[in-house]
Amino acid sequence: MSRRDTLLGLLVVIIWGANFVVIDAGLESFPPLLFAALRFTFVAFPAVLFIGGPGARWTRVAAVGLLQGAGQFGLLFVGMNLGVPPGLASLVLQGQAAFTVLLAFLVLRDKPGPIAVGGVLVGVLGLAAIAAGTAAAPVGALLVVVAAGACWAAANVATRVAQPNSGFRLTIWSALAAPVPLALLSLTFEGPDRDWQALTRIDANGIFALVFTVVLSSIVAFGIWASLLKRNSTASVGSLSLLVPVVGVATAWLVQGEVPSLVESVGGLFILAGVAAVMRPHAIRAVGRWLHLTGRPAESDAA
Repeated sequence: MSRRDTLLGLLVVIIWGANFVVIDAGLESFPPLLFAALRFTFVAFPAVLFIGGPGARWTRVAAVGLLQGAGQFGLLFVGMNLGVPPGLASLVLQGQAAFTVLLAFLVLRDKPGPIAVGGVLVGVLGLAAIAAGTAAAPVGALLVVVAAGACWAAANVATRVAQPNSGFRLTIWSALAAPVPLALLSLTFEGPDRDWQALTRIDANGIFALVFTVVLSSIVAFGIWASLLKRNSTASVGSLSLLVPVVGVATAWLVQGEVPSLVESVGGLFILAGVAAVMRPHAIRAVGRWLHLTGRPAESDAA
């Protein structure tokens, strides 16, 4: 990756890392399922009126939308609403790497190498350590976020099966599949009175959270990400996502004073190490480039 592309990738990492704190703020204004429904409504509209189709079967596009919208983000918002703090959520969600390797093997017969398998086991161990030792969130809420990571992994595999002509267009069009089921779930479990109250009493905090998650986190960040994937290898770009929970934890600490416990820190390091093993060697190279850009000598440079 060029220096310019690396900087653009880091910008996306910062947006996505900060997004967890923004989501947490938005949950003070909206019930979680309604918040997710609104997010995907405005991701799709009015953008679908101005862009071409994704070049994939519509059933596959809908599958991606349901898995990502109703699955990944619906469950993430619910898990955070149940008590998982933003920094911890950003770490636990990285369990998607383990699920992606497993599902890619089961569905696509994409056999992982021994190092990738080891990385998955290390990541699972990290998740287990967090679930067993954390006092920051109920275990049930953590499991909901783990399920969100599993849906993210399924969406990754569904995207690969769909083979769209544009990742950005797929994001916009697939978003159409999410609002209706999310809205129905919200009406069923959160209640029409609660939803109506949230919509009629929306404040500046809720508007900011909605604009950030729709415009910056979804449209702008994914647009940049899709352009990076066109110019660089998938693994080299994807390895930058290792830095998302780092930014997530740092943002939660700076904004909310959320300090991870020793168990959470160790578990998070295990998760990141597992993801790095799955993405090797591009993850090591990408981190090395980031260290070089920040003026710190990478290990490869020191050698």
